[in-house]
Amino acid sequence: MSKKAIIYVNQFFGQLGGEDTAGVGPSIHEGLIGPAMAYNAQLKDCDVTHTIICGDNYMGSNPEDAVAQILGFLENLEFDIFIAGPAFNAGRYGVACGTICKAVKDRFGVPVITSMNQENPGMEMFRKDIIIMKGGNIASKMRKDLAAVVKVANKMLAGEQVGPAAEEGYFPTGRRHQVFIEEDATTRFMRMLHARIAGEEFVSELIVPKLDRVPIAAPVKDLKQAKVALLTTGGIVPVDNPDRIQSASATRWGKYDITGMERLESGVFKTIHAGFDPAAANADPNVIMPIDVLRAMEKEGVFGSLHQYFYSTVGTGTTEKEASRMAKEILPLLQADNVDACIMVST
Repeated sequence: MSKKAIIYVNQFFGQLGGEDTAGVGPSIHEGLIGPAMAYNAQLKDCDVTHTIICGDNYMGSNPEDAVAQILGFLENLEFDIFIAGPAFNAGRYGVACGTICKAVKDRFGVPVITSMNQENPGMEMFRKDIIIMKGGNIASKMRKDLAAVVKVANKMLAGEQVGPAAEEGYFPTGRRHQVFIEEDATTRFMRMLHARIAGEEFVSELIVPKLDRVPIAAPVKDLKQAKVALLTTGGIVPVDNPDRIQSASATRWGKYDITGMERLESGVFKTIHAGFDPAAANADPNVIMPIDVLRAMEKEGVFGSLHQYFYSTVGTGTTEKEASRMAKEILPLLQADNVDACIMVST
């Protein structure tokens, strides 16, 4: 009996449109749409029965509702594997693929798999929960990425053991499996040491993470003359969230004018941060973004002036790479406005 697969794609690959349809909610369709056709052709003894489509913005802004709807679609369906993407380096799409794959795995216990680029924030968020194949950065890599997904998916469908990440081409999940090898630790160590001395390639058994060391900035020469800007990862935004910053795993930031404001008013500003109870911050946004206190200090002459804009994003789940990119985008704006110092306020 042929097995069954269900495919998840976003609005673009679901042929609904681009950014103009990124806010559409989940829908399920019998048959093959977009990448589902290629999956159906390449999966062995398995038919793709349904395609699920959801807009990236909808999933990012309403993850609990989107997941609940999709799990509801699947509740009475028979399927043996759930495949999402490939998502390439599309951040919202990658987070969506990871979110729904993890949810389906947890609820139904079936194999799940997706693909994304190493720069995609969804990779770091979900690589320990699901198998994420190493993919390209743009959609032109679709054929190669899809083939890599199918190769491992066929093993899952056949009940075969999926091999180590380095062999199969997925991102390490952080799990170790006991295997028996002929070489003992001393022999392996000496072989790697000889290779290193000889300038030959070798693969260490201990992965040492590379940390981005940022030098401490020089002190402000004259604080009483300094222009100070406020930045936050606490998700403080105008109530309509005009920049559509995600509540977690952010890939966007906002710049907001506070000219003439003595404080941030509830109902005008709020937090969209998904990592803490928003009640206190929504009642008084100044507990996260202390405009009221900085205005008082400005009047007291503690520092020269408060910059007319503050910058905001969300820190929870946001990868170091995305945070670094956003910082590089914000920095020139601060420099152009002759800002002397920044305060990254506590969340």
